[in-house]
Amino acid sequence: MVVKNNKSLGQHWLTDRNILSAIADEAEISAQDTVLEIGPGLGTLTSELLRRAKNVIAVEFDARLAANLPAQFPGTSLEIYNEDILTFDLSKLPTGYKVVANIPYYITNKIINLLLNSKNKPSVIVLLIQKEVAERLVAEPGDMSILAISAQIYSEVKLGIEVGKEYFTPPPKVDSQVVVLHTRQEPLLDANDEQLFFRLVKAGFSSKRKKLRSSISAGLGISKSEAEELLKKSGIDPNDRAEELSIQNWINMLSLRKL
Repeated sequence: MVVKNNKSLGQHWLTDRNILSAIADEAEISAQDTVLEIGPGLGTLTSELLRRAKNVIAVEFDARLAANLPAQFPGTSLEIYNEDILTFDLSKLPTGYKVVANIPYYITNKIINLLLNSKNKPSVIVLLIQKEVAERLVAEPGDMSILAISAQIYSEVKLGIEVGKEYFTPPPKVDSQVVVLHTRQEPLLDANDEQLFFRLVKAGFSSKRKKLRSSISAGLGISKSEAEELLKKSGIDPNDRAEELSIQNWINMLSLRKL
């Protein structure tokens, strides 16, 4: 049976066995691992995961695709849920589970935030996403963004293989790349400080064209002189812009803001 892709769900099929194998390799899956696959689609990546993992939990939003998967993998440890990953209960998964997925571009940020902010975080996240977004996730000071900070505060991020648009059916408009996020065993932030930390970050990025003195002042509702003092005490030039700061810079500012 030929299943037509649903454009509104951002479905692009990837069937190259070498590429699928390389994606699965990035998760370093053992026979004891549980793997969560988001949007298994036609099941091409699923078959690679089942060969390696103890069991695979597949969450598929498209009811047509979810209904077709059981017949493709009879007698395996595959569990299929016809649900939206954004409302899926991650607490039902065992501690240390891994995530491997080829996900729609339009939902990338929401999925990353969901996984990294979950009380039951995966140990490893391997995603095939838009190349430009993958590069943003591994950004360094000078090119930082809220997305990069959100990812790097909770995980160590690296890039995997690039996958050209010609390998997909139908081809998307841009190339893709694998991004690998290893959840930090020792978080850089105390859970009680997360709200204030991201308030600072969002304040800094609230006016991208403005210098930090102005954006921090406006974002936190403090005077420019107070903002300048906070920045200087944190070892930050008030004339810098948010994308120039390292995560440690933001943590230093957090420490002073808490006083």
